[in-house]
Amino acid sequence: MGDAQNPLEGRRPLALAAADVFQANALAGKVAIVTGGGTGIGAATARQLGRMGANVVIASRKAANVEPAARGLSAELGRDVLGVVCDVRDRAAVDALVAAALARFGRIDILVNNGGGQFFSPAEALSPRGWDAVVNTNLTGQWAVTQAVANGWMLEHGGAIVNVTMLSHRGFPGMAHSVAARAGIEALTKTVSVEWASRGVRMNCVAPGLIASSGFRNYPEGTFVLEDLARRVPLKRFGSAEEIAATVAFLVSPAGAFITGQVLTVDGGQSLWGDSWIIPDPEPMPTVELPTEWWEEE
Repeated sequence: MGDAQNPLEGRRPLALAAADVFQANALAGKVAIVTGGGTGIGAATARQLGRMGANVVIASRKAANVEPAARGLSAELGRDVLGVVCDVRDRAAVDALVAAALARFGRIDILVNNGGGQFFSPAEALSPRGWDAVVNTNLTGQWAVTQAVANGWMLEHGGAIVNVTMLSHRGFPGMAHSVAARAGIEALTKTVSVEWASRGVRMNCVAPGLIASSGFRNYPEGTFVLEDLARRVPLKRFGSAEEIAATVAFLVSPAGAFITGQVLTVDGGQSLWGDSWIIPDPEPMPTVELPTEWWEEE
């Protein structure tokens, strides 16, 4: 058998496809839209997908977020990142976002619904306007982008969608409006992933826990208790925007090709832990630093 030909020689075993998940060409030729792509998790995700070879479109409601991010990411990646101002609550703006992506790149293979927003409030203090703004952004707006991308490209050509949500399965006191919207997105994802499976469209959710990103600065009252919050995580630290971006990249890559309709929780074990099992704190506790993109410091 010394000269017997290896039957796998020259062939690439399917099982090795996962090894390519973060290679520079894993998403070559693909086009990705990332909403909320100007800051935090969105910017980190846009960077990760771009490094894997995708052409990237980032969208944000604020020009002050999306324009410097598009310039900065373009400089990092060495090719144009298209920045589009888009309020996902405005269906005309959503249609314009999809049209801009198709006009520039001719296709949309990946959608990351990361854009969102909320504020802390006891449920009884929520005004109708506050409730509507958050639900329209985090539920209706995400669906508007999803439907526009699906009708504009994916239902005919396939694609991968990831919805960034939040920890919802135990509720979220102080965030009734947002957790209701995010739970709705997770149920929507499970439903639509089945309906669109035959069209080659996969849809999943990523539910981050405590993430040290620039978005945390939107809640000044929370920055005073960062170390205490970190103690509530079994891994005793905050996650990073890059760790969420890596999870998203896995799901949209060929390595995630058999995953659809799932909610992947990335929270350091936070949602599993209660007070009945003591986990000692390290000494000293890791400090929590909220990062800033280099283009935000100019």
